[in-house]
Amino acid sequence: MKAPVVLLATMDTKAAEVEFLRAELLARGHSVRVVDVGLSPVDDGVDAPARVVAAAAGQQLEELRAGARRDEAMAVMAAGAHEVLGRWHAAGELAGVLALGGNQGTSIAAAAMRELPYGIPKLIVSTVASGNVREYVGDSDVTLMFSVADLLGGANPVVAGVLRRAAAAMAGMAAAGAGDALAETHGDHRPLVALTAFGNTHGAVTAAMSVLSESDVSAVPFHASGACGSAMERLIDSGMFHGVLDLTTHELLGELFPADIYAPVRPGRLTAAGRAGIPQVVAPGGLEYHCFGGAGTIPAELRNRPTHYHNPNNTNVRATADELVTVAEELAERLNASTGAVAVLVPALGWSAVGSPGGVLHDPAANEAFTRTLRARLSSRVVLRELETTINDPVFATTAAETLLELLRDHPAARRELPVQ
Repeated sequence: MKAPVVLLATMDTKAAEVEFLRAELLARGHSVRVVDVGLSPVDDGVDAPARVVAAAAGQQLEELRAGARRDEAMAVMAAGAHEVLGRWHAAGELAGVLALGGNQGTSIAAAAMRELPYGIPKLIVSTVASGNVREYVGDSDVTLMFSVADLLGGANPVVAGVLRRAAAAMAGMAAAGAGDALAETHGDHRPLVALTAFGNTHGAVTAAMSVLSESDVSAVPFHASGACGSAMERLIDSGMFHGVLDLTTHELLGELFPADIYAPVRPGRLTAAGRAGIPQVVAPGGLEYHCFGGAGTIPAELRNRPTHYHNPNNTNVRATADELVTVAEELAERLNASTGAVAVLVPALGWSAVGSPGGVLHDPAANEAFTRTLRARLSSRVVLRELETTINDPVFATTAAETLLELLRDHPAARRELPVQ
């Protein structure tokens, strides 16, 4: 028997839309459960009523309604819904989650879904899906679908089509399976490593991936956009990877200077591999500049710095020597805490395409301040190598990949999967 699809909504305001989705999913052969995350309880047609959801978070619905601040009450309902969904998933009773709502309903649904394992279908039909959705999605695989019209008063001619397609999308995703990302690697016995990438480090990343592939090592690249790097850290914590080739560590700069649009969605870049004790090779790719949106979004105090206009929605502003010293101090602290093998490779001539000789962000003196700090702060357990190349030089990429391969061969879990040399 198929596991049910869960519909999640504030039933006091979205019951008609939920019933429409239920009928669509039933017609496609899926059983349905309904979770009510509203503060005005509705029991008819609900499998997890609001009071049960609140209790799952250790609270009483009546107390939330009587005295809690609205945002705090919503956080409780999100936590309770996440607990309910987690229990059903653990029991094999969750094929996917389909939610709908406005700003409030989207916020609750996204918070309830975000920490579920990757691979479980997660879809929200939302009135706010055409705006900046980073706060809702975070580093999860939540999908948002714009409702076009308001979700108010049932399936009108505009909304009905959107809901019908949402049900079809969820049915299709559920049919593909609700396994987590770690399960997707079963059957592939090659060592699996994570890489980080930017357009400005593309040459290094692709060349390194080629070297790894030739050694029968599989690689998953993550764009260093804040969300992808955080997702990589989560997957490392889940036990998915044997090693990390962290060529593009820009997000650490963003974490320390969070005006950067690529600041991680959760703190802790460059910590999961250390906790897991897996080999990691680290380079300062893209670490020498801040990322902002269009030129008009650059903070006023930074507008006199060298700037690369990457595209109409992305500008790169040079980081100073003092800022890079701060980054190097934090990087050293995080890598020194690692329980596994670590090597740091620094391409002395440039850390990105635009930060190399001839590039507008080339500043050897600022980069040297970073490297000098690493020399002073890194533990003797951490290997530090400086190469007289740019990061996108094939020599650097090959050296970085081969360094990781050497560390993998010394790591028991990865060594079992590597071909005999």
